[in-house]
Amino acid sequence: MRQKRFFDADGGSRTSSPLRRILIGAVLLAVLTAIAGLLAFLMRQDSPDPAKGSVSAAPSPASPSPQAPSDEGESVAPPRTGDPITFAKAAAKALWTYDTRSSSQDKHLADLKWWMTDGKKYADWKSVTDQVPSAVLWSRMRDNHQHASAKVGEGHFPQAFKSALAADPAAITDAYIYAVTVTGKQSISWKGSGAGAESRSTTLAVQCRPHQDCALAGVLPSVAP
Repeated sequence: MRQKRFFDADGGSRTSSPLRRILIGAVLLAVLTAIAGLLAFLMRQDSPDPAKGSVSAAPSPASPSPQAPSDEGESVAPPRTGDPITFAKAAAKALWTYDTRSSSQDKHLADLKWWMTDGKKYADWKSVTDQVPSAVLWSRMRDNHQHASAKVGEGHFPQAFKSALAADPAAITDAYIYAVTVTGKQSISWKGSGAGAESRSTTLAVQCRPHQDCALAGVLPSVAP
């Protein structure tokens, strides 16, 4: 299933090519048979985050919050939660929702940046920005008052991720990154018209360290069932 879809000012569609750079090794999830394969990819740069502990630990006290985005347009704050699925569903809604009438592309990107993990080793910002229309396309969409809303259905851990985690439960403590697949519907409208509701599905990488709120690490290049 396609990861994203935008409509230009003439009502046409533009679908992105598959994401080509994955920092967090999420591309391996579709064929993952052991969590060690994922961790080997995650560990290819610097030493891992030293935080260790139970993955079910409650997120309190929360980590310092990133700087809030500007007041231009409406901003949706990331939820304060240690549940990867709850966070992923909220993040997917943020990714599928935009309003070119009241927000610039820079502001929209700033809002999404607010959701990202502060761990530079694991944050794949480009995989997120690739979900956003280019500045030129955003301008065309704004001329036509294009905006999109989203309704999230359900979220779950992909089967490959669950199998890998069951094979080596302790391995998750190196990065505390969870794969979560979210489904829902996106409605796109422009100049009083609409394209109806289109089914959406995406797999996100969510980092949920013990005693800290979850944060977005990246968007996988394909949907993991």
